[in-house]
Amino acid sequence: MKIIHVTNVEKFVAQILPKQPQKNKAIVESILKNVQKNGDSAIKKYEKKFNGAKISSLRLSQSEIKEAFSKVSKNKIDAIQLSKSRLEKTESIVKSILKNKTIDTDGIKISKKFVPIQSVGCYIPGGLAKYPSTVVMSVVPAKIAGVKRIVVVSPPNYDGKIDPLTIVAANLCGANEIYKVGGAQAIAALSYGTKSISKVDKIVGPGGTFVTIAKSIVSERTAIDMLAGPTELGIIADASANPRYVALDLISQSEHSKDTFCYLITNSEKLAKSVDKIINDLSNKIKRNDFVKASLKENGFIAICKNNLDMIKLANELAPEHLQIMTKNPNTFASKITSSGLVLLGNDTPSSASDYLLGSNHILPTNGFGKIRGSLSVLDFIKINTQISTSKSVLSKISKYMEIFTEAEGLPNHYEALRGRIQ
Repeated sequence: MKIIHVTNVEKFVAQILPKQPQKNKAIVESILKNVQKNGDSAIKKYEKKFNGAKISSLRLSQSEIKEAFSKVSKNKIDAIQLSKSRLEKTESIVKSILKNKTIDTDGIKISKKFVPIQSVGCYIPGGLAKYPSTVVMSVVPAKIAGVKRIVVVSPPNYDGKIDPLTIVAANLCGANEIYKVGGAQAIAALSYGTKSISKVDKIVGPGGTFVTIAKSIVSERTAIDMLAGPTELGIIADASANPRYVALDLISQSEHSKDTFCYLITNSEKLAKSVDKIINDLSNKIKRNDFVKASLKENGFIAICKNNLDMIKLANELAPEHLQIMTKNPNTFASKITSSGLVLLGNDTPSSASDYLLGSNHILPTNGFGKIRGSLSVLDFIKINTQISTSKSVLSKISKYMEIFTEAEGLPNHYEALRGRIQ
């Protein structure tokens, strides 16, 4: 990994952030337009082109779901159920906070109700790796929120099939429909709708570069949760940290794909060199080392900062998806962190564990969006429904103030709509 002494945080951030090739956006735009125009036939063409899969029916049948269960062991189902139950507990507690309210002010009644979105599409990555855990993270909060139609889409392999455990997880968590489609073409189908796949009100879930770009583009017409992918991990660590733990954690997240963004922020040159040496020593021995090597070489870095303040400032500027704090006093650092998707405290809270079984959600904001939001949750599947009622006596009381506003804004007919009721 690159070891860089950071003297100016702002300049460093401007230089180090990964740049997205403009050609990728053009490719995604062409895929979206083709699916919008040609529907299912375009989807099948892209699945053949990208995955080598020849697909006759996009939707999974009940017999295919039953077959998937026959291929999954009880231990694997138990793992899904444990992850599901822990996330359900977290999301149910969050939902319990949301109480319908009626506000009565001088005869004006405003009601605020929390109601579920009607339909959502959950993107589950596939191809380079399988992600049944992402099914749990996206479907469970939607189910807890009360969403009526939950659609799962996931890329098939070259045989035209989805990983059995992904199918089982979708079924156990309560998905209504499962489709064999991935990439930008899946996002297009969820946004525009095709003969086989009806459009949804919102699209959620992480993905690679093309999926993230596609979500950004279709967000003009279909709501999305966030830009979630490729994976990001930042680690703040001082001289007290175990360098092997730091190295293992950087490796764990960089194995997702070659375009992950994983890095260490420290004030200890000794730690920096130790972590770099351990990664180099392990890189030829670990599985998926082609992804790890490419990612850490191209995008990864170790930043050596002058002091704790610069370490915190750099982490807040980069706003990583996951931020691990492995310092002598992690809570002190955490109190000053404002922009990460998820903060993990201490030497024994690896981001990899939070991806599966800690009861938190691993669908997290990337690309700097941690500055404005946190992880996917039940809140992403609920909207506030506002109703208001008033009376002529209330309108009479506000009439002269209404006239002031409408005159100031040059909208006289707004006032006439009120005056016509009280004359």
